[in-house]
Amino acid sequence: MHVTYEQAEMAIAAAIEEATRINTQMCIAVVDSGADLKAFVRMNNAWVGSVDIAIKKAKTACFFGMNTGQIGELSQPGGKLYGIEHSNNGLITFPGGIPIVDEDGVLIGAIGVSGSTVENDHQVAKAGVEVIGLTDLPAHPWRT
Repeated sequence: MHVTYEQAEMAIAAAIEEATRINTQMCIAVVDSGADLKAFVRMNNAWVGSVDIAIKKAKTACFFGMNTGQIGELSQPGGKLYGIEHSNNGLITFPGGIPIVDEDGVLIGAIGVSGSTVENDHQVAKAGVEVIGLTDLPAHPWRT
């Protein structure tokens, strides 16, 4: 199952609303469960360099079913996933990518946001996912 176009548009609208509320401009990407781009927006004056980062954050969250910030923690020198950012034609392993999971715990896509601090990126991505009303993925051994 994939995130629907309607869900992707809802997520983007909520993310734009949150970005506007905190006075920042973002690039926002939603991918389906195959990590293929479903919807994208570059807000006015958002950095051009954030286009690629937002898409890669969404893909990274989808590929591994976890927040990109969590992957970043695991990919530090000596970590269980050290060097993972070099796989899959480049991953982004800092906050701003969040998986989208349905009510049955099935990954249906992900959202990626870039354009501000990583804290703001994560906050805006979270606002996008929450409006769809979906839950987190079941426990994964890498998250322990």
